[in-house]
Amino acid sequence: MSTIEETKSWPDLAIGLYDRLNERNAEIVYDFDEFEVSIPSAAKDSAVHAPWKLNGKLKITTRNGVSG
Repeated sequence: MSTIEETKSWPDLAIGLYDRLNERNAEIVYDFDEFEVSIPSAAKDSAVHAPWKLNGKLKITTRNGVSG
C-alpha cells in the first residue's frame, strides 16, 4: 500500500518539486505579465495570505551533478 505524505511547509514543497524536476532533467520557463498571486504563510486552511505581483520571466532549470 502506498502512502501520501502531506506537505507541511513551503521549503518541503520546493524540495519535492526540485527533486521531481531533477529526475526528469526538466526546464520550465514562466513568463509573467502583471500576474498577481496570493501567497499563504503556511500550508493550512487558516494561513494568512500576502499578494505578490510578478512581471518578467522565472526560469527553473535542473541538472544532475556539479561540474567543477
